[in-house]
Parts: sequence; C-alpha cells; structure tokens
Amino acid sequence: MPQHQTPAAARPLDRRRFLTLGLTGTAATAAAATAALAAPDAADAATRTAATTSTTTPTRLLAADEFDGPAGSAPNPAIWRFDTGAGGWGNQELETYTDSRRNSALNGSGQLAITAIREPDGTFTSARLKTESTFTAQYGRVEARIRIPRGQGIWPAFWMLGADIGQVGWPACGEIDVMENVGYEPTIVHATVHGPGYSGANGLSAACTNPTGAAFADDFHVFGVDWRPDSITWLVDGVERGTVTRAAVGTNPWVFDKPFFVVLNVAVGGTWPGSPDATTRFPQQMLVDWVRVWQLG
Repeated sequence: MPQHQTPAAARPLDRRRFLTLGLTGTAATAAAATAALAAPDAADAATRTAATTSTTTPTRLLAADEFDGPAGSAPNPAIWRFDTGAGGWGNQELETYTDSRRNSALNGSGQLAITAIREPDGTFTSARLKTESTFTAQYGRVEARIRIPRGQGIWPAFWMLGADIGQVGWPACGEIDVMENVGYEPTIVHATVHGPGYSGANGLSAACTNPTGAAFADDFHVFGVDWRPDSITWLVDGVERGTVTRAAVGTNPWVFDKPFFVVLNVAVGGTWPGSPDATTRFPQQMLVDWVRVWQLG
C-alpha cells in the first residue's frame, strides 16, 4: 500500500501466544514452538520443508503468533496495535479503520479474522493491525498463512514498514509489500518494495498467478519474503516468485538494512482496486492462520 498515515492506539502489554524462540532458550518455549509448527496443510508443509532444506533460507524460528484463543477475543495486544480512522490513507480508500471486535477478532479456530463491513448507512469499516512499537524484524524470512477475501473493490494486504517511519516519513522509511491483491484480479497476488525514488506506481514489483488457476480467496496460502542485506525474494507457498536486489534501485537508497514492523489489513476501495460495485458481497473477511519470523542461519 504505497501511501500511509500512522495514528497509533496504545495498548497494554501481555505475552499471550507470542513465541520467542531462541531468545530465552527454555525447553518450555521450544516445546510450544514445536506444537505450533505441526500444521497439516500442504501449503504449510511446503514452507516448513523449504525453511529447513533450502541453502538460501533462514532455519530458526524467532517469533510467531498462532492466533489461538476464544472466539471473539482481541488479537494479542502484546503484539498487535491498531491504525484507526478514515481520510483515504493516501490511496482514496473508503473504509474507516477501527479497533472494534466486529472488524478484528480471533475466530476460535486458531485464526485472526479481519472483517470489512458495509454499515447500514452505506459506509465501510475494517481493520489495520501492526506490530509497530511491539515487534520488529531485520532480515530473515517473514511469512503468514492467509486466506484472502474477494470481490471488486476489496484490497487485502500483508506488508512491512520501516520502524523509523515516525522520524523520516514515507517512502524514506521503506516498505516491503509481501502480498497484495485487488479484487478484480482473483488469481493474482502482487509483491512490491518502495523507497526513495522507487515508490508508489514506480515501486519494484513482482506478480504471481496461482498455478492452479483458482482464485487465491478459495484457500489458504503462505505468503513470505526471504530478506537479506542485498536482496528481497518473494515466495508463495514456499516457491520463489521474484527477487529485487540492491543493484536494482540504482543510485537511489536501499532502505532495507534496518528493523521493519508487520502490517495486516483489508482496505475497501482506492485508486488501485476501484470501488465496490453491485457484485461485491459484504462482509468480506481475511483469515490469518499464523504469522512467523525465521532468523537468518
């Protein structure tokens, strides 16, 4: 998402469901991590196999949120903060982001549900969650297993922003879009990096068409990046789908040698996806099964 505002809603800290593997080194934490990784689906298996066998892939799980908890409960406030408000978010978006459980909550099946709603007055609400000021990553593999929503004017995204955005602004902070989808392209997801001199429509991008021909909204998929000092490689279900290197930005700054925080959101409308129309059904929901950060080996 190539333009940003950054209002923050402070939240109290606790440490539910946040795995910090290798930071404490305790046997209990390692056991919890092993259990959390035991997911049965093919996409998850593919990414776990890649993470342990590829010579270019990080091999140690550093942190994860598995979104375990009662249905209707809030996402872990030790990890997730909220951007709230309207104003278009630099992209002429139509939604108002809230911190309401109507728009973001655990579903009781081990997933975070981010829900875009058409309100009775015709306006739209949704949610935008971020790990700003709670957790950042620098290098490694950052992944999430997601089932995206669908429909004209729906714009789900999993992305990252430089943690210094409050000091240097956008695009100097840098942005890594791990996955974006616009509803009129149901079989395609996009990945992009933005920085000074290569932002907005000039971002450096890759696109992935689902090799099965199915809409990405039909099932869960694992979206990720392998992030190294001189390159960023995008992956879908463990398969590399594009790489951008330091050389690709030319004389512009490579702004990816610093901590970034994670963002998950579902936008409605905007300059890229266009507005919802009569074919768009609400509510639309993005389900996030997990978010994991692998450390460079």
